[in-house]
Amino acid sequence: MRNTSLTIKTPGKLMVAGEFAVLEPYHDLVVMAVDRFVYARLEESDTNRLSLEDFGLHDLNWSFGVDGIEVDGEDDRVLFVQSAMSIACTYLNEKGITPTPFHLSIRSELDDASGAKYGLGSSAAVTVSVVKAILQKHLPDSPREELVFRLASISHVTIQGNGSGADVAASSYGGFLRYASFQAEWLQEAYAGAATLHGLLEKDWPYFSLEPVRLPDDIYVCVGWTGKPASTKRLVDEILKLKTSNTGAFHEFLASSEQAVGNFLTGMQNADTELLLEGIRKNRHALRDVGRAADTAIETPLLETLCDLAETHGGAGKPSGAGGGDCGIAFMPSREQAERLMEAWGATSIRSLKLKPFSYGAEVVE
Repeated sequence: MRNTSLTIKTPGKLMVAGEFAVLEPYHDLVVMAVDRFVYARLEESDTNRLSLEDFGLHDLNWSFGVDGIEVDGEDDRVLFVQSAMSIACTYLNEKGITPTPFHLSIRSELDDASGAKYGLGSSAAVTVSVVKAILQKHLPDSPREELVFRLASISHVTIQGNGSGADVAASSYGGFLRYASFQAEWLQEAYAGAATLHGLLEKDWPYFSLEPVRLPDDIYVCVGWTGKPASTKRLVDEILKLKTSNTGAFHEFLASSEQAVGNFLTGMQNADTELLLEGIRKNRHALRDVGRAADTAIETPLLETLCDLAETHGGAGKPSGAGGGDCGIAFMPSREQAERLMEAWGATSIRSLKLKPFSYGAEVVE
C-alpha cells in the first residue's frame, strides 16, 4: 500500500428538481452536492477494525470471506458500511488484490449536533466514502468517479432496496448534476444475475445517464430547514400508489415534472434567470398537486411558508427531496434578495442552513 493512512472527504446532497419522477425510467432530476461532509479514515492495522464515531461504536472486529465482510455484533447501524466494504473488497479480490488489514473510522457532519436529520443523504455519502477509501488505499491509481459511483450504487441499493441513486451520484461526482436513475429494480436484478462484479460494471446500464451542469454565477442558493425530519420511504410509497390507483394523476405529474426540470436545465444552460425560476415554481406546483392526489402532504405548512417567502422576495422555492418536512431550497437572483429571504425565514420557525453547492465529489484530504 502506498501510505499508512488516508482520509476521504465526501459531500452530502440536496435534491433540486425532479423528485419522485426520477424513480420512473428516463425522467431527469437535478441534484447538487453540498458542503457538509462525511469523513472516512483508513489506517494500516495489525487487525481488521471498524469504528462508527457518531454511533459510539469503536474497534469492531471484521473479517472478509466468501460471503463478503462480516462485522462482529448485531448492530444494524453498520449495515451500509458493511455492504460498502464487502463490495469494495470483492472488487479488489476479483482484480487479484487481497486487502491487507486496516482500521476504518467513519464520522459525519451531515446531521445536526443534536442528532436531528437534515436530509442530506448520510447513508449514500457514507457508502461512497467507504468505497473510495478502500479503493484509494489498494489500487495503483486513484479510482475514477464512475467506478466509485457504480460500486457504491450496487452497495447502497442492496441495503436500501429502492431509491434513485441520485444521492450516491452527488457524493461521487460533486457539483450540480442532471441525472436519470439506473432504476433500483433493474440494478438489483442485474446484480443478482451477474457472475462477477466486473461483468456488471462493464455492462451497459440502460436507464442511467448523468451530466454535470453549472448554475449561473448570479443565482444564489438558500436552504431552509423546517425542523421536522421526513420519512422518504413512506412518502415515496404513497406517491407510487398513484400508478395504479390514479394513473391519470400520476402521468400528469410526470409530464409536469419533465417540463419543470427541462425549464430549469435550459435556464441554467442559457443563464436565463426567469426560465430557471419558472422551472422551480412549476416543479413546486407539480409536487404539491401530486401530493394532494395521493392525500399526502409533500408541502407542509412550513414548507409552504418557505416557498411563499422565496417568491415574495423575487425568487422561487420548493421542497427539496420527498418533502413532508426536512429542507426546502430557494433560488434567488441577487445576494441582497437571498439575504432578505433568510432574514424572513428567521422570523418564522424556519432555520437557514449555511449550505453551499460543493464542486467536488469524494476526495482525498490527507
